[in-house]
Amino acid sequence: MSLDTSRRSEPARRVVRTAVTAGALDVDEHARLVGDAAAGAVVTFAGVVRDHDHGRAVLDLEYTGHPSAADVLAAVVARVSAEEAVDAVAVSHRLGHLAVGDCALAVAVSAAHRAEAFAACARLVDEVKEHLPVWKRQRFADGTSEWVACP
Repeated sequence: MSLDTSRRSEPARRVVRTAVTAGALDVDEHARLVGDAAAGAVVTFAGVVRDHDHGRAVLDLEYTGHPSAADVLAAVVARVSAEEAVDAVAVSHRLGHLAVGDCALAVAVSAAHRAEAFAACARLVDEVKEHLPVWKRQRFADGTSEWVACP
């Protein structure tokens, strides 16, 4: 990417929230947290529980996290924020029982330009999914269940 000469200052690269929580997630709240006068773009992502997986009807999910999950999330977000041209970032992951439609992962990124914000948001989602020690148990309509991404 070419050098951005339209900015009056360097990207702030603030991490305003990282959380691993049993509480409900509000993506709009995350977007408000990252608001910044230098930001021309705020990009959000809501990872929500869907009603199917590989052709099977999903009733609900349960997320279980390792005790280190909050520290791992903070480290991942800090690293990505330091490497991307962002002004502010907020990322939270949910634990516990989630119903179809509930938000499991909330990400908000502000940056001077949309391309930077979209790229950083996508990278955060990918890095969180790759590194966060959180495992998902899906319950299916046929009475079975399975663990996903569980070692």
